[in-house]
Amino acid sequence: MARVGGRPAAPAEPDVFGALADPTRRLLLERLAVGECTVTELTEGLTMSQAAVSQHLRLLRGTGLVEVRQDGRFRRYRLRPEGFAALRDWLTELERFWSRRVAALDAYLAERR
Repeated sequence: MARVGGRPAAPAEPDVFGALADPTRRLLLERLAVGECTVTELTEGLTMSQAAVSQHLRLLRGTGLVEVRQDGRFRRYRLRPEGFAALRDWLTELERFWSRRVAALDAYLAERR
């Protein structure tokens, strides 16, 4: 564990935004939006190995965007909608911010006419 100012640093929260920054992970999320998939199914049509896809899925699981369930000898991955709450909240706040700014600009321009 890293130390900050002589004390152990708090564990870092999963970086949902960092996970979404990668185009491969976004593609995997798009495929999972259709329904559950195995790693083999997710790898179809990609120019990367199953091991590489598995690493991306491990990171997505760590952020809470994806979950896995065992189905016999297969592991099936699916989206975890509640994992997107932080992103949804951030986008909602950003939309509020810009709506207020645009409304203020509209009011200012109307006043100047």
